[in-house]
Amino acid sequence: MRYEEYAEHDGLGLAALVRDKEVTARELLDIARARADAVNPTINAIVRRMDADAEARAEGPLDGPFAGVPFLLKDLGQEYAGVPSTYGCRALAHVPAAEHATVTQRWLDAGLNPFGRTNVPEFGAKGVTEPALFGPARNPWGLEHTPGGSSGGSAAAVGAGIVPVAGASDGGGSIRIPAACCGLVGLKTSRGLIPLGPDVGEPLQGSAVNGVVSRSVRDTAAMIDMLAGADPVSPFLPGLPDRPLLDEVGAAPGKLRIGVQTTSAVRAQAHPEAIRAVEDAAALLADLGHEVEETPRVVDDKALARDFLTTWFAHMAYEVGEVMRRTGSGPEGFELDTRIMAALGRSTTAVQQIAAVERRHEYVTQLARFFDGHDLLLTPTLAEPPVKIGTMSTPKLAQVGASLLLRLRATRVLHHLDLVDDLIEKNLGWVPFTQLANVTGRPAINVPLRWTPAGLPLGVQFVAPLGGEATLVRLAAQLEEARPWAQRRARL
Repeated sequence: MRYEEYAEHDGLGLAALVRDKEVTARELLDIARARADAVNPTINAIVRRMDADAEARAEGPLDGPFAGVPFLLKDLGQEYAGVPSTYGCRALAHVPAAEHATVTQRWLDAGLNPFGRTNVPEFGAKGVTEPALFGPARNPWGLEHTPGGSSGGSAAAVGAGIVPVAGASDGGGSIRIPAACCGLVGLKTSRGLIPLGPDVGEPLQGSAVNGVVSRSVRDTAAMIDMLAGADPVSPFLPGLPDRPLLDEVGAAPGKLRIGVQTTSAVRAQAHPEAIRAVEDAAALLADLGHEVEETPRVVDDKALARDFLTTWFAHMAYEVGEVMRRTGSGPEGFELDTRIMAALGRSTTAVQQIAAVERRHEYVTQLARFFDGHDLLLTPTLAEPPVKIGTMSTPKLAQVGASLLLRLRATRVLHHLDLVDDLIEKNLGWVPFTQLANVTGRPAINVPLRWTPAGLPLGVQFVAPLGGEATLVRLAAQLEEARPWAQRRARL
């Protein structure tokens, strides 16, 4: 098989070729690795190879819906026994995982063949992928631009044609943001549908979920089918879809009432290209028979952003403390931005943290009222096209000031420097629409319907009620058929 033929197939398509003995798992692995060798030095998507294990698996019996398909694991969670899961952090660079994560084991059971781990920002804390440990991942559609984050390495690898689908996760948009940046499908599922065991139960109070980024709706649907369902350490038993999501691909979605929102209190005005992406999607939806209407802002997303970051900072303080305890690392094992976020978390009172968590119910209630009259919410995924590498870096002067305050242990002063508002504006200002689904636990999907005149992908987001994955898959498949995107290729 030549690479050009490999690149024409999604994951299920490649698995069918293996099943029909038209190609072997070893041949697919060799093609994927050759493509990685050719393009990864440019895009920096894969930060660790696992060739020996992948070769052994390729030679052995493989079974499952994705048997023999090359795959990549995100280097944050998704542990593979014996291999470090670095979370993009220097302190964890050489700490091997004791056992497979639940999702990793389910991917192996499905016949996938992981041969590497993908680049992430430290602890997945940013919407761009530029860790000090590995350097920035780059967007295959425009090398000066970010592939997004925190699943930026996975999205860059799929966008560059190394693999058709790769592991991802989402705590504030980290599946949908990179999917939008790289022209891919990215579905964040309902809270609790996919387990995060065996080491954790509900990180970020349930806001974080595992999943994938892929080129096709059916690959994403089939992956969710494999991953869904509690494991022995899950905090609760999730309600599963009525039938496999793969069966929803091609099923008529019916006439949907879709509310459209393009404004945010976090950002005064979305980029014209982001608005055009939504307008184009709305026109296509109307042509397909759906009812589309503009809607007022569903929640106070500025307040939601502040509560989201309050929770995130507290989680970061805990995470840094745990890593220091486990590894014996000092502050030098972490990036300055991570230490700033952890300091903000440590200086947050328990009452402030609990209040931020408890207010989630207000946002859930407001969104539920919106869904009383609508089936879906349509927004931009990104408020502007993929930003250039380095755009989100902390300015040098701010780094100096923060370093001094950290050395002086004057962390409470950070709260009086408008630092939180600056972080909201800078880090969430270009992606203000994705956190709603995480805070409320609702499913949301990026659909890659538009590329900018400069050739950069720019997706749109649909948010559904709790358990609305089937509706999202049916609609995304309808849009994929109406305006196919898989044939578009980044030229590397």
